[in-house]
Amino acid sequence: MVDSLPRSIQNSGLITKRSDRSQVLRFLNVSMKFLMRLQSHLHRLWVALFLLAPIALVGCNKPSADHTPPRSSKPVAVTTASVEYSTLTAHNTLVGTLSSPRKIQIFNQEEGRILRLPFFEGDSVASGQELVRLDDKVIRAQLNKANAERRQAELDLSRMQKLLARNAASQDEVARARTALELAQAEESLQRIILDRMSIQAPFSGIISERLKEPGDVVQTYTHILTLIDPSALSAEVHVSEILLSELSVGDVVNIRIDALRDYSYNGRITRIHPVIDPQSRQGLVEITLQPPPKGARPGQLARITVSTDKTAGLVIPFAALRHDNEGPFVYRIDAANTARRNPVRTGLQIGDRIEILAGLSEGDQIIVSGLIRISDGKKVRVVDEEVLETDQTVLMTPKPS
Repeated sequence: MVDSLPRSIQNSGLITKRSDRSQVLRFLNVSMKFLMRLQSHLHRLWVALFLLAPIALVGCNKPSADHTPPRSSKPVAVTTASVEYSTLTAHNTLVGTLSSPRKIQIFNQEEGRILRLPFFEGDSVASGQELVRLDDKVIRAQLNKANAERRQAELDLSRMQKLLARNAASQDEVARARTALELAQAEESLQRIILDRMSIQAPFSGIISERLKEPGDVVQTYTHILTLIDPSALSAEVHVSEILLSELSVGDVVNIRIDALRDYSYNGRITRIHPVIDPQSRQGLVEITLQPPPKGARPGQLARITVSTDKTAGLVIPFAALRHDNEGPFVYRIDAANTARRNPVRTGLQIGDRIEILAGLSEGDQIIVSGLIRISDGKKVRVVDEEVLETDQTVLMTPKPS
């Protein structure tokens, strides 16, 4: 037995000549039994782990006794409002540009050289005052010539009539003399008209807003020389929605605020509503007149026009209660069982924080205004005031300690 041991043990000095053979055999026997028991225990351990692994996996999926139980389905705290029957008063602010409603461009009707052009931009002129004088020497000479021809035609006609009385002239000769006189009179009248056009007078009292030519310039027929505006009134054109347009009438008073004149506001009136609506923008054009204009107001300034309209009474709700999805606008209505119900609606005019309801609700219906983030159709709700709702939302948003 000793000879069968490894040479390293034999040479280690553990077995010597003095060692007892029986002790060595006892040591080896105990070691073999220990190894066999250890092998048996390891085999049983692997079998046990194999059998218990599925049970352990199932147990991991179950909540432990230390986990917090799921929350119970509690009613959601919300605030509500009643559907009211009320009159909507709309205050719509529109932006426009001030302009002069009476504005003309001064053109010459005859060509010539400008002799006099006394007024500049900003100068006031009176009605009938001469604005432009063109060189009229040639026209005056032609008028004198036409005047002389007319006088000669008169003499010729008088002589022919005397000769006709003595049968010394024929009816045809008298007729030709009469025609010559009429032609001379027409030519004289034409030259007088041309001479009158060499001077241009102001058609109304106003202010020169443009001066485009200077004395000495030779102008062709129908050249723009001056622009004259009437400062006694200012107007603005604004584009109004087709919905609001039906509520306006000529003569309605509006509030006008001019940015350049700071915080002052003035009253104006609607003077014209254009009959055609733009098919692209669905807006109509409205003209508003400010008369008399305030001191410092000028054409070209920015004006903010506030139009107030009283719409026919109808059902209204807070705009915050309105929701939209692919099916259209809707609200959540609370039924008798305090359950939120999705309620489709048809809306009308929105004014401020309220909106008109044309169909889908009845007066007195309770609708949800706040707390909508956790609301769905069929959800139980609890009606609270605004302060309680804010407190609940703060608690929900506060992170829990880990």
